[in-house]
Amino acid sequence: MHLNEIVNLTRHTINDPAFRATCRDQLNKQGVLVMPEFATKAAIEAIQVEGEANRDKVYANREEHTVYLSAVDPAFPADHTRNRMVVSSKGCITDDVLPGDSPLRTLYDAPEFRDFLCDILGEERLYNYADPLSSVNLHYAETGQELGWHFDYSSFAITLMVQPTTSGGEFEYVSALRAADAGDMNFNGVADVLDGRTAVKRLSMNAGALVLFRGRNSLHRVTPNEGSQTRMLAVLAYNTEPGIALSKEAQMTFYGRTA
Repeated sequence: MHLNEIVNLTRHTINDPAFRATCRDQLNKQGVLVMPEFATKAAIEAIQVEGEANRDKVYANREEHTVYLSAVDPAFPADHTRNRMVVSSKGCITDDVLPGDSPLRTLYDAPEFRDFLCDILGEERLYNYADPLSSVNLHYAETGQELGWHFDYSSFAITLMVQPTTSGGEFEYVSALRAADAGDMNFNGVADVLDGRTAVKRLSMNAGALVLFRGRNSLHRVTPNEGSQTRMLAVLAYNTEPGIALSKEAQMTFYGRTA
């Protein structure tokens, strides 16, 4: 498939400076940009077929982790917010499993799409991961699976909803909850979210929606899948510098194998 068969370019005029300016302004102000029906119905159906065909290659795992995605810090009590544990359970197939002609791969590699992302994100260039596993992943959440509260390592995330749940599986977030670069982890604010004292924002995305999210300082999660339909979400991962690869340890954690 060509890019014009994958992206709804009539609705999302990614080469138009005015459209880009609107997208950039929304992302900068809200920390999230949702583009409904970004991918065409034909492209989404093709990706769903690929996802089902590769179910036997899914690496599924369940892990407990802190919201800061770092090891427990013995300088704090076990029940301190810094060391509070949450659960993430999901499945994933890696870049090297996707067919060479997958619409996901065509979209990820398309110069027009990458130039659009650079403009919106304020980056000069975006690069593939140097390892063959990490650039494009397809995530699966079966009934009962979830993604626990956490902050991202990277300053931005790009995802494409392939197949939503029939119930549950909502993306919840609280914007600008910490200032990581300044060393402010905002333990009290995080505790308020974990204990339900802070109202959260929710995104419900239909198949084909592209989402850009700044998650380094915004706490976020995906609630448990309460329906019978598997949630499928494509993650398009880029780096702002060339030659970056996930460590062998991270590959084992995320994918159950190394490149």
